[in-house]
Amino acid sequence: MEFRLLGTVSVETLTGPLPLGPAKRRSLLAALLLSANTPVSVARLSDSLWDDTPPLQARGVIQGHVSRLRALLVGADAEAYGVELATLGDAYVLRVPETLIDAQRFEELLMLAREQRGPADTVLMLKEALSLWQGPALSGAFTGPPLRAAAHSLEESRLATVEHLARTYGMLGEHHRAAALLAAETAAHPLRESLAAELVLALYRAGRQSEALDRFHRTRRLLADELGIDPGHELADAYALILRGDAGSGEPRPRPVVAPAGVRTPPPTRPAASVGAAPPSGAASPDPASAGPSGAAGDVPARGGGAVASRAALRPSAAAPAPHPGEPLPVDLLPRAPRGFHGRGAELAALTRAAAGEAPVCLVTGPAGVGKTALALQWAHRSGALFPDGRLFADLRGFSEAGESALIDVLREFLLALGVAPRRVPESAPAAAALFRSLTDRRRVLVVLDNARDSATVRALLPGGSDCVTLVTSRHRLEGLIASDAARPVPLDTLEADDGTALLAGVLGEERVLAEPVAARRLAELCGGLPLALRVTAARLAGRPRWTLAAFADELADERGRLAYLDVDDTGVAASLRLTVQHLPPEAVHQFARLGHHPGGHFDPYAAAALAGTDPVAAAAALERLAAAHLVTETAPGRWVLHDLVRLYARGLDPASAHDALTGVLDHCIATALAAADTAEPGGEPCFVLPDGYRRPLAVRDFADRAEAMRWLAAERENLALAAVAAREAGLADRTWRIILLQWPQVVWRVRDNWAPVLELALEAARAGKDAYAESRVLTLLGWVLTEEGRTSEAAAVLERSPVLAREAGDPLGEATALINLAVVQAELGEPATATENCTRAVELAREEEDRHTEMLALQHLARMQLTAHRPREALACARTALDLGPEHEEAVRRSLLLAVCGEAHLALGEEEDGIRLLDRAAREAEEAGYDDGAVRALEALLRVSARTEYRRRYDEALRRLTAEG
Repeated sequence: MEFRLLGTVSVETLTGPLPLGPAKRRSLLAALLLSANTPVSVARLSDSLWDDTPPLQARGVIQGHVSRLRALLVGADAEAYGVELATLGDAYVLRVPETLIDAQRFEELLMLAREQRGPADTVLMLKEALSLWQGPALSGAFTGPPLRAAAHSLEESRLATVEHLARTYGMLGEHHRAAALLAAETAAHPLRESLAAELVLALYRAGRQSEALDRFHRTRRLLADELGIDPGHELADAYALILRGDAGSGEPRPRPVVAPAGVRTPPPTRPAASVGAAPPSGAASPDPASAGPSGAAGDVPARGGGAVASRAALRPSAAAPAPHPGEPLPVDLLPRAPRGFHGRGAELAALTRAAAGEAPVCLVTGPAGVGKTALALQWAHRSGALFPDGRLFADLRGFSEAGESALIDVLREFLLALGVAPRRVPESAPAAAALFRSLTDRRRVLVVLDNARDSATVRALLPGGSDCVTLVTSRHRLEGLIASDAARPVPLDTLEADDGTALLAGVLGEERVLAEPVAARRLAELCGGLPLALRVTAARLAGRPRWTLAAFADELADERGRLAYLDVDDTGVAASLRLTVQHLPPEAVHQFARLGHHPGGHFDPYAAAALAGTDPVAAAAALERLAAAHLVTETAPGRWVLHDLVRLYARGLDPASAHDALTGVLDHCIATALAAADTAEPGGEPCFVLPDGYRRPLAVRDFADRAEAMRWLAAERENLALAAVAAREAGLADRTWRIILLQWPQVVWRVRDNWAPVLELALEAARAGKDAYAESRVLTLLGWVLTEEGRTSEAAAVLERSPVLAREAGDPLGEATALINLAVVQAELGEPATATENCTRAVELAREEEDRHTEMLALQHLARMQLTAHRPREALACARTALDLGPEHEEAVRRSLLLAVCGEAHLALGEEEDGIRLLDRAAREAEEAGYDDGAVRALEALLRVSARTEYRRRYDEALRRLTAEG
């Protein structure tokens, strides 16, 4: 078990990361880890979880997150590691061995580095310390002020460690390594003068004086433009040192090294002039994207001439005559550059940055067909000047039906290309790998390893030289390679629609695409931005010049045949996906096949578990395996998506399980929505019995408080709507209306947010099942929505039948709610007597059923009607009766509305001071609950009797929020 703060806040276990859930839970974990083994008070935790004043229910939220976190740790057998989350009075303490926390190990390694006697050992300690960083500290957490300060402190410590490592490299005379290390950091922190000063000195001491001066002047201009200041003493001293021609600190300036007598020198290293010299007159200049971090392809112009001197010239080598400009590379196994390559500017730049370090391993990852090989080859061809000693390429066939390439075969090809005689190639892979590392030790070679399946194969093929670059492509994330060899991932996503359209134009010709621009864009969207799918589409159209793009787009729009249309000969989306899936373990394949039947756009481990008939922990582990193979994508912590074409392929793997998987996920939706509704409105009455054949999921998400439940309902609204549609199409009408009706807390909360269409679907499903209870409940909610949308006449027509159906179904509480909503409409239509009568009847029904929630609702509306009828004393009495029914910590929305009625009643009675006080209280309770509609109403009433600036400001803010959200 490992706790990570240096990157995304996470808990890593043998089976993968724990599903921590929302950002605030990660914040809680971070706050406890930063004070590990020390009690942390609820007050301190509140400061870490909220930017401003914590909400009233902050303690409950924290308790809920602690409970969930404790359950996760217990489920991961944390006790075996000596980990315990304990409660100590008004505080919590996370007891954990410090060796399990990456931030503590980082500090320990820094302390060990300071104790080393030799710089070489110091370098080892500092590099190991920096390898613990996986990204910005405390990522994925909501960082309140204390956590922001902690993250800043950790980042400062990391940057200081980078500077320390660079200086230690300088002590070893390895200034080129110091420069490579500092170049990446100064790009991320261009205004940090200490970094810039170290980089300037490292470049100068590496013999790259012109780059050093250029870096100083760029930083000087940036400081002036951004901050209006001159360089500080560190940067100014570095500049002065260069002008004096002083290497500084007593270190000699770099000079060519002569090989000791008796030491065999390696073969001559070809100067960069052979591939990087100025082109002949009229020729295009080298592509700047191929340059190294300094923008000069890693070389320094010689004084007094245009020739380019390689950094390799400073190493032991035999003299060799300079080759003629334009002479081919000594080794070049690259396939041809990809044709019709479009876009990917950001990824090409990321590869250039990733290739700037010491012996870098660049890892291009992404799903099948996304264009990993094309990107790697494009970058390799554009960056030839960086590799004067050659470029090697091997297709490792990690996902081929024919099986992987034998390691010894790949090494033999590399060794032969490097000039080893066939009879001298070792027979064993380990011996061949050792020889390969030896031959590349003092060379600048690019090694492209395409289609790698695992980290072990790549490790055996890594070159030995610190100036060599290894570029790996894989459908897997190869996290082992990142951990062991500091591989720098460059993830590859699908193409944007414009780049997809450009790719089509590159194959079909611009005229054909420009003739049907809308259809071309639609084709790009139907292919999901997947380059392989786009190329297959272009190939089909290129062979059929009479086909229109629009006609082919219509063919692709049919999901049933889309994958078939995207296969041509032995190339296609389905074939590529099949090769990826066949290497997965059975449980991951089972999960993947079931995901194809998910009706929504995204899913979490709970939904995945319901689809596969497993528990969330097993589902999360399977999702991690699928994500490592780039078959699913995690768009946010605990939130996953499938590419449309991948979903179609997954659906076809196990079509017989479609009904079983769909029923499982529909019942998961019902169970989770029930939990959310119960948490959001704890006084609310359950709206129905569970459907026949209901399968309760093995685990149901729990919600810490109302806010979390409402956030889930809001985030899942589209998914729940798609689930309801899928249920209706599958003949599961009893699930359809339940899934929709259970969203009633969100419907009431955001009533003007276009709920009518989905409620009409629920009504259709209820009528299809001839269920009077369901029809009544849906009509009641639909009528309320239509009323709030100002469609009063339609609402009246809908609501008139609802109480009758409720009586037929023996649902007195449903009848009471229907009568309330009908009364509201009747009041608006000028029928106050009938409205009051129906509201009074609703109060009686609620009292007979002893349901305080419904009684409170009926009294609230009755009080409002009495106020409208100019009977303020009756309205006040009615509202006070309602307030007495509900405890103060519940029914925040209802309380706000009732307090507003009380305030307006006092104003009507001439009691202005009491009226203003109650209206202000009503507005504040609405604001604290996030109920902007209620805040606007209360503040609007206040502004009619008071001109206070504060009320106007709060009213404008609430109205702005309401407008933005609505």
